[in-house]
Amino acid sequence: MAPLRLRHPGGVSTIQADLDSFTVQDLQQEIYAVSQILPSLQDLRSGYPPRSLTIVPELPLSSLGLKQGEQIIVSQKAGAAVRTPSSPPPNSTAASASARISAPASVAPVSGSSLRAGFSSGATSTSSNKVKETSEPDSVATEGGFLVHRVVPDDNSCLFSSVALVFEQDISKAPQMRQIVADGIRNDMVTYSEAILGRPRDEYIQTILKPTTWGGAIELTILSVHYATEICSIDVETGRIDRFEPPSEKESGNRCVLLYSGIHYDAATLSPIKDAPPDFHQTVFPIVSRDNSDPILVAGTKLANVLRQKKAFTNTATFDLKCEDCGQGLVGEKGATAHAKETGHVRFGEYST
Repeated sequence: MAPLRLRHPGGVSTIQADLDSFTVQDLQQEIYAVSQILPSLQDLRSGYPPRSLTIVPELPLSSLGLKQGEQIIVSQKAGAAVRTPSSPPPNSTAASASARISAPASVAPVSGSSLRAGFSSGATSTSSNKVKETSEPDSVATEGGFLVHRVVPDDNSCLFSSVALVFEQDISKAPQMRQIVADGIRNDMVTYSEAILGRPRDEYIQTILKPTTWGGAIELTILSVHYATEICSIDVETGRIDRFEPPSEKESGNRCVLLYSGIHYDAATLSPIKDAPPDFHQTVFPIVSRDNSDPILVAGTKLANVLRQKKAFTNTATFDLKCEDCGQGLVGEKGATAHAKETGHVRFGEYST
C-alpha cells in the first residue's frame, strides 16, 4: 500500500492505495470515505501545477500515473451540493502503540539528540545556530524535485511540530503529537518502564504533555509506530542518520526525514519545483534502499551538509547553559543533567551570544 495525500474540502488527509492492484474506482471509494464526495461527483487533480485527471473507473490505478506520497486534490463538480461528513475520518496511517526502540546507543534517552523530558529551553529566541526561515529556504536537487529545509518555530515543541508538519501538514497539531506519545507510553508498560523513562511513568507522561518540554528518541520511536513510518533524523554536525522504526509487521514501507541541529528539529520535504507552495510538498517517501544510498537519505545528508557549512548546529557537550530557576551557569548537557539531579531544577536555556 502506498500513502497518497488527499486535499479535500474538509482539510488534508492521508489515504492508502495499492498502486499495482487498485482500479481507479477503488481509489475513488477511498476518497469518498474521507471526503464524502460521491465518486460520480469527484473532480480530481494532481501534480504541480495541478492538472485534471481523466477518470475511467474500470481502468487500473496506474493509468493515472500517480506516485507514492503524491498529492491529490478533490473537489465536487460544479452544480452539486457538498455533503459534509458527520465526524472526521480516522487517521488511516495510525498503527499500534507497541514500540520497538531501534535507535543506536548514541541516541539513548539522555543523549544529545534527545534531551530528557523535563528540560525546557530558554534558547527558543536566542540560539545563534538556528537558520531563520526566509522566502527561499535551503534546498538540494534530487530525484523528483528539491529537498527543502522546512523550518519550524523555536518554541520547545520543535520535534512535535516537525512530525505534525510531516504527517498532518499542520504544525499547530504539535499538542496532538504529544498526546500520541503519552498514549503510547500508557499502552506499552513493558517497553516504557520506569527504567527506560528514567522517572515514574505518570510523571514522565505529565511532563511530556507540557508545551515547554523537549522530546527525543523515546518520542520519535512512539510516533514512528503510530504512523507506521520510519523516521530518519539526520544530525547536522556529524551527518549521522538515526533511524526510528515501527515493528516490521506494522511498517508501511515509507520513511520521512528530520534535520537535527543539536538542540532543534526541523523537517525536510520534497518540492516538485524549487518554489512550489508547501501544500504541494511530499512529506513521506517510499523506502528505496535500507542503507544510506536511498535517494532521499542522500539528499537529506547533502542538505545537512549545507546547514553544517553555515554552522547551523550546536555541540551539546560544550554549549553554555543557564539554569532558569537559579541562574547558575553550566557547560553542556552533562552539566545540566548533574545540576538537575542535585537541585531538582529542570528549566535550562542557552546563553545568548
